[in-house]
Amino acid sequence: MIDKKSYYYLTPALLVVIIFSSNFLSTDLFKAGYSNFSVWFVLSLFSFACGWLINKTLGYIYGGKILFAVIVASGFISVLLVSIFKEYFGMSDLIVENMILYILRNITLGAMSFFGMAVCEVMILQRESVQSKPKQDDIKKYVENAKREAQLAVDEAKVKADRMLTDVQQTMNEMINRKEQVERRLKEFIQAERELIKAYEKEDEE
Repeated sequence: MIDKKSYYYLTPALLVVIIFSSNFLSTDLFKAGYSNFSVWFVLSLFSFACGWLINKTLGYIYGGKILFAVIVASGFISVLLVSIFKEYFGMSDLIVENMILYILRNITLGAMSFFGMAVCEVMILQRESVQSKPKQDDIKKYVENAKREAQLAVDEAKVKADRMLTDVQQTMNEMINRKEQVERRLKEFIQAERELIKAYEKEDEE
């Protein structure tokens, strides 16, 4: 977030002065001579520079709001000024077309400021993109390493699971073998007892 210091607002104030000063130029740029056109060109360059500085100091979004307010305020002041001092500006009658012309000149300089903001923002984004490319590469490497470690962990878990299953299977086989041995011995013992009982019964009969 940009720290908005109080002197940052001097640039919009300067832009107000530049836009307001354009009202004193002739409305017909080319018939008025090269000097008038040169002044208009210089004002456009200053407006572009002000837009650049506004974007640098106040940011693109907040600076854009400030710039829009400057354009609206300058247009309102220009219309008010021309309405009051219409004789000075060479207008005997307040014609709507003349008012629109003055407003359009203010909007044109404001558009140059917006253009300066846009160019500055594009350059900032390009620089950030170039600077963030190594970070993106580091992130990709980190993700690849994480995937590799995760795959190793999964493979190790599979090996351990297979080993555990093998151990459990061996234990179960041993238990089954022991059970079979116990059953076999028990059957042999029962069979021996039966034969012994039969032998006793024969002796008793004799």
